This record gives sequence, structure tokens and C-alpha cells, in this order.
Amino acid sequence: MASTEKAAPAAPARPTNALDRYFKISERGSTIGTEVRGGLVTFFTMAYIIVLNPIILGGKDGTGASLASPATIAATTALVAGVLTILMGTVANFPLALATGLGINAVVAVSIAALPDMTWADAMGIVVMEGVIILILVLTGFRQAVFNAVPVWLKTAISVGIGLFIAFIGLVDSGFIRSTGVDSPPVQLGPAGSISTWPLLVFVVGLVLMVVLMAKKVRGAILISIVVTTIVAIVVESIAKVGGAFGADGTPNPAGFRLNVPKWPTTIVDTPDFGLLGHFSLFGSFHKIGVVAVVLLVFSLLLADFFDTMGTMVAVGSEAGLLDEKGNPPRTQQILVVDSIAAAAGGAAGISSNTSYIESAAGVGEGARTGLASVVTGIAFLLATFLAPLVKIIPSEAAAPALVVVGYLMVTQVSGIDWKSYEIAVPAFFTIVLMPFTYSITAGIGAGVIFYVILQVVVGKARKLHPLMWLIAAMFVLYFVRGPLSNWLG
Repeated sequence: MASTEKAAPAAPARPTNALDRYFKISERGSTIGTEVRGGLVTFFTMAYIIVLNPIILGGKDGTGASLASPATIAATTALVAGVLTILMGTVANFPLALATGLGINAVVAVSIAALPDMTWADAMGIVVMEGVIILILVLTGFRQAVFNAVPVWLKTAISVGIGLFIAFIGLVDSGFIRSTGVDSPPVQLGPAGSISTWPLLVFVVGLVLMVVLMAKKVRGAILISIVVTTIVAIVVESIAKVGGAFGADGTPNPAGFRLNVPKWPTTIVDTPDFGLLGHFSLFGSFHKIGVVAVVLLVFSLLLADFFDTMGTMVAVGSEAGLLDEKGNPPRTQQILVVDSIAAAAGGAAGISSNTSYIESAAGVGEGARTGLASVVTGIAFLLATFLAPLVKIIPSEAAAPALVVVGYLMVTQVSGIDWKSYEIAVPAFFTIVLMPFTYSITAGIGAGVIFYVILQVVVGKARKLHPLMWLIAAMFVLYFVRGPLSNWLG
């Protein structure tokens, strides 16, 4: 007769050394080599921020002054990203990397620094204020309480939505999806509705290579693909001479490589300039634009940081298999503390709020499960302050396939949502679709929360709503109407 006793669960792997013990590498089913590969993949998929941030922050402030030279902004961007990512790895032991937040930096540059009489230092002071406030919310337990109040299925929808979002980012960054310049249809395949350029072909080759390597379960599939595709891009550029997305005179070049032209640099090492550190004025904005305007701007930045990070850490934790039964990652409080410090640190360094990057999921897709991967990513960022010329040889077409593939892996979680229940399916649907369609994680989460509260009231379950969900929904309503509200308040 067969035994009816259940087999005892397998004992966790014993750590082999101090590094393994500290980061719980064996315990989480990983290896040091896997963590190193994962950390490098995360770096390569988000290294674009070193090049992109100087472009976004390259305009004039309200007095007509520039922030700093592109080289200074790039070096400081890499420095802060490196320090904070290492902090995330060592304090929170979570495979999450941080850098200047895209979207937030554009708001700082266009909607804050460019206001009449405002200086870059004043704008960065607002970022510091927002970071300090969000840190207080973490230390008081409010941010953790909000995170715990969100239903598990909504956290799953957030992960799926972010997966779709980062896949869309990869397709856009590579030029595979492009704007048509008209209202309808708003986007198309490539610059002419087909794969008609060398860079686009390089992206397709990289994507196919990555998918094949992953299907064959090749270790380091994502990193191998990025390196090989970059080499292919360098060869293509040396033969076809397609150039970059813009010509020497600034005219658009739809057939060119995006972000970086893949040419071997003439210099590999360059001395970094960190002159932007401390370039902020904490209260200078109050007498420039008034208390009400400052409060609204801080609120907008705070809400974006607050919920973007929540969605990102859930998505990364889910992909890594690190979430508990309530959908929470380990050491949530430490993750949120480091992320909150990052917001203030980015403003204090003069390069805009730093936040958690969803591109970290690319490293997790490569097998990263611990904070050691973040330490590797952080070290790569620090080295990039000296090796910026080398970082600039990787075009978007070589790194973007990683975002598309990881996006697919995250979207597979969609089966965990009960699509037969309207009160669950409708909020989940709007959470998922609005992230890529509005290019905003915050907008997707906000729509999902609002629809969830509305439908719970409609079906007579209002009393079962967590009190914080009412508050979150009200905050998101204010977030969605912040433009008219700002105009009304003057």
C-alpha cells in the first residue's frame, strides 16, 4: 500500500560563503554568477538614462540659464544611480535598480524649471521636498499601509500592466513602433509601415536571437543577445553609414540608429565632473511661484513616485517569485525607505528625482533574485562615470529586445485574474491597458483604484473596502484633475 504521508519539504540550500549568506543567494535558488549576469543585464537595459537625462534636462530655466554641461549631467546621473542602487542591494536585498525617473525629469524640466523666474536650483528644491515628505510617509508606516490595502488581484493587474508597458517601451525605443504624426492612426510599424531600415532589422535580429536563446534555456541569453546585437549594429553602421536619429544639422533621420550610434569610441575613459552635487534651493520656489503652486507640484511628483514604485516592486518581485501570499515582496519597508531617499537625493544632486526602474525586470528575467544583482548594477553605473564613451556604443535597437521579452514574461500572469467577475475584471482591465496607452504607471494604477471603489459601492460591498482605499481613490481623482485645479487656484 502506498504511503499517505506527505513528503517533507526540501531544505533550503546551505550558504557556501559569507556573500551567499548575506544576500541569501542559495536560499533563493540563485548563484553568484547568475546574480552578476542579471545585474549587468539590468544595467545595459537602463544605461540609456545616462545619455537621455542630459537631453531632457538640457533646456533653459525660467531665467534663461542652463543646468550644466551634458557631460556633467551624465556623470552625476550615473554617480547617483550607482550609489542608490548599491544601497538598495545591500539594505533591502532586492534586485531593484534606481536612477533618474523618466517622466518626472521631463515634468521638472518643462513644468517646473521653465516657469517664469524659476531657476534649476529652485526646481530641484521642490524635488527634495517631495522626497523628504515621501520618506516621512514611509517611516510613519503610511506608505506600507497603503501598499497592504491594495487587493492581491489588483497587484497582479499592476504587474501585467507594467509588463505590457515595458514591452511597449521596448518597441517604441527601438523604432519598431513609431508615431505617424497624425491623429489617426497615431502609430505604425517602422518609419514607413514596414521593416525598411537597417537599425530596425538589427532590432528584429536581436529580438529573434534573444527569444531563441531563452527557448533553448541558454544561460545569459539576454546579456549574450545584447552584446551580439551591439556587435552586429557596429558592423552594420561601419558598412551602411546610416548615422543617428538626427543629422549633424539637427534634422530628423528616420533611418538612423536611435539614442546611440554604434561606433567604437576614440576614447574609452574620461574624467567625470560632479559639479552639480548640492545644486538645489529648498525654499527658493515659494516666493517665485507661490505656496499653492508649490504644494500642487509637490503633490503631483509625490503621487507619481508613491505609486510607480509600488507597481514596480510588485512587478519585479512577482517575476522573481519573491512575493508572499498577500502579494508583498520581502523587506518592503527597506525597499520603500531606499526609494524615498532616492527621490530626495536626486534633487539634492541636481539631476531630478531618482526612482526604481522597471527595467530591473530584465535582470530578473536573466535569473537575478537578490540584492547582489543590484550591487553589480550599481558598480556598473559607477564605472560608467569614467567609461561613459563605452556605454554610448549600445544603441536602443540592441537593448530594447530585453524589454519586449521580459514584458511578455510578466504579461503571462494575466491568467491569475478572475475575468468573469466584473468588480475585479473591469478595474484590472483599465489598470492594464492605460499604463501603455497613457505611458504612465501612475495613470493605470489610478484608474484601477477608482473603478474598484466605484464598483464595490455599486455591488453593495462598500463596507468591505479598506478605509485607505477611499483615501487613495480621492487622491487619484485630484491627480487626474490637477491641471484644471491648478488653473482654478491660480
